[in-house]
Amino acid sequence: MNLASKDISADFPNSGKIYLNNASVSLMPSQSIEAMRDFLTDYNSIGPDSLESELFVFDKLRNIRKTISKIINCTPEEVILTQSTTDGINIVANGISFGNNSNLIIRGFTHEHHANYYPWLRLKNKTKIKNLSVDKNGFFDLDEFEEFLDENTSLVVLSHALYNTGSILPVEKIGNIIQNKTRFFLDSAQTIGCIGNFDVSEIKCDFMSFNGSKWLCGPMGTGIFYCNKKSSDRLEPTTIGGESAMLYDEHNLAFKDIPDKFQTGFRNYVGIVGLDSSANYLLKFGMDNIRKKNLYLSTILRDELSKIKNITLYGPEEPDRRTSIVSFNLDGHEPQDIVKKLEKKKIVLAVREISNTKIIRASPHFFNSESEILHVVNTIKNL
Repeated sequence: MNLASKDISADFPNSGKIYLNNASVSLMPSQSIEAMRDFLTDYNSIGPDSLESELFVFDKLRNIRKTISKIINCTPEEVILTQSTTDGINIVANGISFGNNSNLIIRGFTHEHHANYYPWLRLKNKTKIKNLSVDKNGFFDLDEFEEFLDENTSLVVLSHALYNTGSILPVEKIGNIIQNKTRFFLDSAQTIGCIGNFDVSEIKCDFMSFNGSKWLCGPMGTGIFYCNKKSSDRLEPTTIGGESAMLYDEHNLAFKDIPDKFQTGFRNYVGIVGLDSSANYLLKFGMDNIRKKNLYLSTILRDELSKIKNITLYGPEEPDRRTSIVSFNLDGHEPQDIVKKLEKKKIVLAVREISNTKIIRASPHFFNSESEILHVVNTIKNL
């Protein structure tokens, strides 16, 4: 059977709802929920703070790092465990130093997700912020980027794909343009788990952050911060604890190597177990198969919505330039009203924004089906 067309909806419990808000928080497969329950039972049984539990937890942490390293093609020690995409963004924003006359390049402030906007905006008194202008889909001009990039650029900040239009930005081209001239941070919350096979070395970013509860189908409170080993000394840890540092004399600290350098305190162990289970589920299905199915579903959704009178669609028309996000508006109707009416009919979408314009966002994932997509379109027609 072609896995890209396989119906796996039975693996994702949903109480009969059609869930199309995966760009926010995805559903989890049943196997991951069971893995979390089993972990809690076992962890409690062996004693949460015992010698046996220490080895038990160490094995779980090693497993998740190996799994994520397969997904993004890095070494396991470059995988730092966090609680969210925002955590990773702030590790960089608060940990990188800026010299005199330095600048930071970011894309379309008002078009960007708040989590990848506010932490950088707060640095305006430390460094000059160069804001790339964007078109209606959120793309920027590469020529303008090259004009902005100079010897004083301390950091380039980009989202891999956009939360509102689904546009996939040319991050590989940016990595090639930079070529070690500065540091490169990537917010990949909207790509890891839905973009297909991924290789962080091809993008050439120094730092990257994403969470486990969107396209990776893991639980809330799980996130990953990728830190290239060669770039780790460019960041000062924002939190310090016994897990991340050690005394080398009575008055001085030495930071441990990554991943420990950026981790303090206990981790969300049960969440990590759930994320590892979900990530392995995706790997078994095949990342490219996920991409193919998501594009198939989103193309049907865009095509069918375009046939409805008074529909406005946003985002690139070309499938290879977008994720499965489909954003739209229905003239004469407030997005919030549409989303509320649909949820009463057991269809879950979301209200988001493109700059100052409120939109309705659908974000199907590989566990959704063609019949669900057609049912959603038919329901919208009859609102």
